[in-house]
Amino acid sequence: MIETRKGGCLCGAVRFEADLTKREFGACHCEMCRRWTGSALLGITVPTGNVRWTGEAHIATRQTSAWAMRAWCRDCGSNLYFRVTADSEWAGNTELPIGLFDDANGLILSNEIYIDHKPDSYSYAGEGRTLLTRQDCIDRFSQLASE
Repeated sequence: MIETRKGGCLCGAVRFEADLTKREFGACHCEMCRRWTGSALLGITVPTGNVRWTGEAHIATRQTSAWAMRAWCRDCGSNLYFRVTADSEWAGNTELPIGLFDDANGLILSNEIYIDHKPDSYSYAGEGRTLLTRQDCIDRFSQLASE
């Protein structure tokens, strides 16, 4: 573990503490994430057991594909997490949007996936990130091929 960070939804009904194992986070430009967030999902991967929630009665979930679910606050609608539900190399992890953290300073954008689905109306500054296309993601994670 690197450190513990706290965060929560817009209205404060849902709060969490997350024990981070890394400071790197990614951006997903797939259509589902763009529709879910209104832009790209900027999320950090945390082992599910490393996240402790309060206000769980306010969390709603939905299975959004054959292999993953998303959650949000029932009260304010803030997106809370993306979690793989199928057996895969992603299983056991929760993707937390970095905007939920009380302090997101010091985190590093290290990768962008579905880069070929990113609208041309924005881009992130900096260099040295791993960039994966949709096909690159399918090649790495076979469960995506069915989408």
